[in-house]
Amino acid sequence: MRIVIAGGHGQIALRLERLLAARGDEVAGIIRKPEQADELRQLGAEPIVLDLESASVEEVAERLAGADAAVFAAGAGPGSGAERKETVDKAAAILFADAAVRAGVRRFVVVSSMGADPAHEGDEVFDVYLRAKGEADAYVRGLDALDWTILRPGRLTDDAGTGLVRLEAHTGRGPIPRDDVAAVLAELVDTPATAGLTLELISGPAPVSVAVKSVAGN
Repeated sequence: MRIVIAGGHGQIALRLERLLAARGDEVAGIIRKPEQADELRQLGAEPIVLDLESASVEEVAERLAGADAAVFAAGAGPGSGAERKETVDKAAAILFADAAVRAGVRRFVVVSSMGADPAHEGDEVFDVYLRAKGEADAYVRGLDALDWTILRPGRLTDDAGTGLVRLEAHTGRGPIPRDDVAAVLAELVDTPATAGLTLELISGPAPVSVAVKSVAGN
């Protein structure tokens, strides 16, 4: 498969690129800074330098042409303000989804956040973030041209992955290593029977492949 990842230099994306390249997929990561390109190449991924905050739908669709799947893993990051939650976490996600439709890429996986909700209230930056993610998720859900899956991990950690997770429509809150999020994403990309599902993810008892198979087709 050829898989294009938005936010290609993010902590989850870098792990995902390594996994996909190692299993023989052709993987490309969209990055904003040219100096990040070498790190992607070292993982076996093709760097695509493109700023999703300023690119047009046509420009993004060109980069997605020929892909079998697209993964939105971009984010404004923890140090950013409310404005970039709107331009990256919401607007860039919508742009990437529209570009996938235009490019004819059906399989579309979103890295969202537990608690994402377009009706979330509050004015703190994290409130704006959860609302932006929720609005982006709602937009993607409305696109019939995409076989979408939305993944909402719990509290992200840098602990070593265990390969054991809980993946359900509602898991309740809990931690999850970024390693395990990447492993679940790699399985989801390859499991189109999870299309149409919004799934929460925390550490749990089930091996990743078993957890994904258990929700597929639900």
